[in-house]
Amino acid sequence: MAFRNLSCLSLIALSAIVSSSWAVRLGRRPGVRTLESLDISHEVQHKATGATLPPLDTIYTFDQLIDHENPSLGTFKQRFWFSYQYYEPAGGPIVLFNPGEEDASRLFGCLTNQYMTGYIAEAFHGAVIVLEHRFFGESNPYPDLSVKSFRVHTIQQAIDDHEYFAKNVKLPMPGGDQLGPEKAPWVLVGGSYSGALTSYTMASKPGLFYAGYASSAVVQAIADYWAYYEPIREFLPANCSADIQAVIAFVDQVLTSGNADEIQDLKDRFGLGDVTHDDDFAHARTCPLILFRTGPVVEVYGAWQNASVTTPGGGASDICDALEVDRASGKLAGPEGWGLDHALAAWGAYYNETLPPFTTDFAVPDIRLCFDTYDTQNPAYTSVTVNNWVRSWDWLLCTQFGWWQVGAPASQPSIISRLVDRQWYERQCVYMFPEAFSSPPVVFLDALRVNQQYGGWNTTTERLIFVNGLRDPWREATVAADGATSPGWDMQPHLLGDGYHISDLFLSEGVASPAINATQRQALEYLAAWLSDWQPSA
Repeated sequence: MAFRNLSCLSLIALSAIVSSSWAVRLGRRPGVRTLESLDISHEVQHKATGATLPPLDTIYTFDQLIDHENPSLGTFKQRFWFSYQYYEPAGGPIVLFNPGEEDASRLFGCLTNQYMTGYIAEAFHGAVIVLEHRFFGESNPYPDLSVKSFRVHTIQQAIDDHEYFAKNVKLPMPGGDQLGPEKAPWVLVGGSYSGALTSYTMASKPGLFYAGYASSAVVQAIADYWAYYEPIREFLPANCSADIQAVIAFVDQVLTSGNADEIQDLKDRFGLGDVTHDDDFAHARTCPLILFRTGPVVEVYGAWQNASVTTPGGGASDICDALEVDRASGKLAGPEGWGLDHALAAWGAYYNETLPPFTTDFAVPDIRLCFDTYDTQNPAYTSVTVNNWVRSWDWLLCTQFGWWQVGAPASQPSIISRLVDRQWYERQCVYMFPEAFSSPPVVFLDALRVNQQYGGWNTTTERLIFVNGLRDPWREATVAADGATSPGWDMQPHLLGDGYHISDLFLSEGVASPAINATQRQALEYLAAWLSDWQPSA
């Protein structure tokens, strides 16, 4: 898809272009889009008074507790960005947005009305805060990302950050020391992981935030998350989906039942003859679904989940064109596809001729994401330097969430190899965090407790809006999942549009899609009704 010049809007739902190397291996994070910076060449002015305000990219810091269970350890500087350009003192809400697993320094676009955070603030005359998540960007309690430091890198610590911040921050605006949750309605907004964090915070801290808006909130921790690929399989063009399934089934058959010569021939067909481990080779079959081509460079950012409703095909058009358009005649396959022989040859040609050469050269980290996960000395495993979102995110995956995008069970069709299994991911957790985990299986994964403690699919939190997209590969981890039991109700509406991952957070997506626009309007109607009832408690 073409990048959209929406600053925060372009950053939150697309996986960031990764120069560090293991995001795809341990699990694509649910959120984060690539960014083209918002134009801040003009002054920011207060909408009502015309007064000149600080630039949107002004960085503020808050003295956050290192450990909420042991305040004696002191504080660290947690960064935040703030704007009150829409604020009016007669009861306007304070909208708090924690972007989750990202350096937040480029997210000042979230302060504007191009994004739902700023749009909510404008609609109800409120102010907006972007609060950087601990252990991401420069908001680090400790000077490294070691296992020892990660002792305080948990869901609960992040939740407690919300509470301590809301109750103690002095906002940089007139009267900003008199706007705590007891004196102004606070609205917590999140998308993807931070959408789940919104749900978790409101469930475990009742009354702290008056209302919440959770977009594509991945509330259910799931170890073997094979359902990630189900919306992709369902919404791919039928011919493309059929041919991908045929190739994957053949690949798995050869890798599990073929002899050494047959396996080598298969690898050679894709230009990956030097890939030693069969599971790494199998994982490389997912690359067309997670790679996006921009000129001669292939960039990793979750092509399907990050698509726009204005670009049908979900970012997988490259591989589908390669498989379904006959190179000799230019003819397009029918709904059943061409079949295995044609698809296998076409996919091999796509890898060998369209994509840059696959190599184990460390100078090509983006391509190397798809294989060679066994090198325990790779800096992606060993570096503990701060502002490495991959390491900080993988700690949460390995300890609390899982969300490992494995092949489907044998009873289900699959568009990725079943050799990409839980053990493939667990091994990498051990390699990245050997001080914490000695060997697979990863018995330290705490997904069940996460769901029990924070509600998962079945949360009953009031004044919390969930918005989801039919085409979102994270759908089955949200309240819109087939396995979820709660349909929602007036105090916890579950809204569903036709978009991808957190499409509803983009005002531009609502312009393009009547269904997304309807969910955005419904959400504002709920907020309007709830905010009209708010009363200060002190």
